[in-house]
Amino acid sequence: SGVNNVNANGTTYVAYCLTAIAGFSAFGSYTGNGSSDGPFIHTGFKVAFLLYKRTNSSQPWYIVDAARDPDNVALALLSPNDSAAEDTGSGGVVDLLSNGFKPRASFQTVNASGGEYIYWAVAENPFQANGGLAR
Repeated sequence: SGVNNVNANGTTYVAYCLTAIAGFSAFGSYTGNGSSDGPFIHTGFKVAFLLYKRTNSSQPWYIVDAARDPDNVALALLSPNDSAAEDTGSGGVVDLLSNGFKPRASFQTVNASGGEYIYWAVAENPFQANGGLAR
């Protein structure tokens, strides 16, 4: 119907359709608690790449990854839909853990009290699950 410019006549769209694969990727949501000791989000694998966004506020998407920031607390943030440069602030953002991740700040962008967030996490070593990559 063209609502929000989706399915508008004469417009080309690209869709990225992803699914969770045990030991490789996880998708989900969490609610922030407004503390520097945020909620633990279990993924079942060591997180190498994390894309997340607050959904009940106008925050951009954010990326944290172990390649650019291998130590906890991860500080280096990219905003793929924003023109801002990489943010390497000193406040700490998340811990990328052996079986999930944990916000380590009370920022609106990652762990506001009552904030609703969605995420996509990708494993550091996906070939450990079930002896190989799940199909």
